[in-house]
Amino acid sequence: MTKFFSPLQGFTFLSILILFLACSETKKPVAPQEMAHPKLIKTIGAPNYGSVKCGLQDKAGNLWFGTTENGLYKYDGKSFQQLLIADGLISNSISSLLEDSTGKIWIGTDKGLCLYDGNSITQIEIPLPKNLPPNTNELYRNSQMIFGMIQAKNGVIWIASINGVFTYDGTSFSPFQIKVNSGGFLSTNHNVEKIFEDRAGNFWFGGRGNEGVYRYDGKSVTQLKLEVLYQDGPTPKPTDWAWPQLQDKDGNIWFSNWGGAYRYDGKSFRGFTKKDGLKGGVGHIVEDQKGNLWFGGDAGAGLSLYDGTNFTLFTKEDGLIHNSIWSILEDKAGNLWIGTRETGLSRFDGKTFQTYSEYKQEPPTDLKEDNIK
Repeated sequence: MTKFFSPLQGFTFLSILILFLACSETKKPVAPQEMAHPKLIKTIGAPNYGSVKCGLQDKAGNLWFGTTENGLYKYDGKSFQQLLIADGLISNSISSLLEDSTGKIWIGTDKGLCLYDGNSITQIEIPLPKNLPPNTNELYRNSQMIFGMIQAKNGVIWIASINGVFTYDGTSFSPFQIKVNSGGFLSTNHNVEKIFEDRAGNFWFGGRGNEGVYRYDGKSVTQLKLEVLYQDGPTPKPTDWAWPQLQDKDGNIWFSNWGGAYRYDGKSFRGFTKKDGLKGGVGHIVEDQKGNLWFGGDAGAGLSLYDGTNFTLFTKEDGLIHNSIWSILEDKAGNLWIGTRETGLSRFDGKTFQTYSEYKQEPPTDLKEDNIK
């Protein structure tokens, strides 16, 4: 016997069918969104100008980042504080940072040196030699730029500046001559931009405008020559100077320039370039807690990981905020903080990159000295 659905039964069946199809519809995956967190806010200058040039983590765990034009930022894990000329800085362009053994923060700028004692910022004047030749470079004639600073094992602070190298013993500054008549690219008075002390107590000096690098053993300065590496460009530019960077867990000392990097085993230098998998020039090298080396460079070189055998490149495609890197810092938790062009800041936790910077076209917030904590 043939059975027929009544109109009411047919309507009920159709409604159930539509509901089933709606519930079973495949939903598109939702891209994971970055969790909200504090950011370094750039407020001064054009969005595509400037960089995060340097960084450090102090003994209390705070992170400090020096920038071009936008001053100094302190990050306590909860928020960023921006410190500017109004807070006591001599300049809003920060080029180098150092925490000394007493916990004071030395701040190198393009106009000289400042010191933060935990409460306030004081400008420090480095007395210049009376016979110091005038800087004839039109662009940097009035510059007092501080390139780099370290505190040696004996407590003496070494400062590389546009006016030469100086030491500070806790009482006074003294000039330290590396080599007579050996100028840098910004002035005839400087030939050192970075200083490094190895485990044996030797000091290494290097900067653009030199030939090779210099080693000071406490008695005399020795110049060591380097193989020529070539900087990328329409016409590859030969480079035979280098910045001393670090001594790795195996005792090798690493140097870098815009052509690549060098490894010194105590006897000879070995160059690393594109043919080894290292992309572009290198401005910064750090060794992480696992013994891996990280290389960062300008001109789109990106971030490269070296495990002792191979290089692995990370770029914007992997989540990095910018491919031109000006600073690398590893914090106590093992995170890498990468400062880039366009005042960019990325944090890498070993798996993913997170962006910790943002541009807002608005007047900067003035912070009073009593707010610096």
